Amino acid sequence: MDINLQMSQIDAARTRLQVDSLNKELGNGKVFKTELDKDDFLKILITQLQHQDPTNPMQDKEFIAQMAQFSSLEQMTNMAASFGKLSSIINSSEAQSMLGRNVEILDGDKSVYGKVSQVVRGEFPLVMVNGSFYDLEQVSKVEE
Repeated sequence: MDINLQMSQIDAARTRLQVDSLNKELGNGKVFKTELDKDDFLKILITQLQHQDPTNPMQDKEFIAQMAQFSSLEQMTNMAASFGKLSSIINSSEAQSMLGRNVEILDGDKSVYGKVSQVVRGEFPLVMVNGSFYDLEQVSKVEE
């Protein structure tokens, strides 16, 4: 398969105009992103389809490969979100299992010992020891 990697002058000019337009849009108070997401990938694909040469359209195999990449990206994004939810559920369950147990909390330079009297579930579970809430991550030891 022979692929022409050079852009015509018209395509290069269109690309420059789009880049300049996007740079102006981003410069108006918008925050620059350091990573591409699925929306960016879809915009690139749509732009590529809009500006392809009608006499030499994108080959079916190339288009199918790009759609497969987009589908894979979508699934990875969904999996990452699901793993985040699963992690939150596991952390909440772990915090609940500490209810009524004696724990050691590392709070900066000091250690706090006491019984967990309350648990607040959520993305970042909290445990109450001696009347104060601490992040689950601060628990260093759990005793019967």
